[in-house]
Amino acid sequence: MKSRKRMALACCVSALTLFPLAGAPAAYASDRFVAGSAPHQRPAGAPVLKAFAASAEWRKAALTGVGEPIPASLKFLDNQGAWYTPFDQRGMPGYYDLRAMHAPPAKTKP
Repeated sequence: MKSRKRMALACCVSALTLFPLAGAPAAYASDRFVAGSAPHQRPAGAPVLKAFAASAEWRKAALTGVGEPIPASLKFLDNQGAWYTPFDQRGMPGYYDLRAMHAPPAKTKP
């Protein structure tokens, strides 16, 4: 008896989960704009970065939590430029914040 109830419940859950997806391709095909008609080309008028100067502040922020000597594996920062990298972005807080990028700023005496 319990197995029939479980089976019926599993069928209902599966049907309710998959039924809305059945008409999804037709509904989204015509009214959604994803990447344009030429996703391999930059749009006309898109901003262009002409030069990137890695300032001392940028380098300090990118190396937050990394002690001296700087490991050779971080030499890529010398040629990073303005390309996105998750390395200089804050990650998860708490226990996973190995580089202390989420730590509150140190209090200074006036």
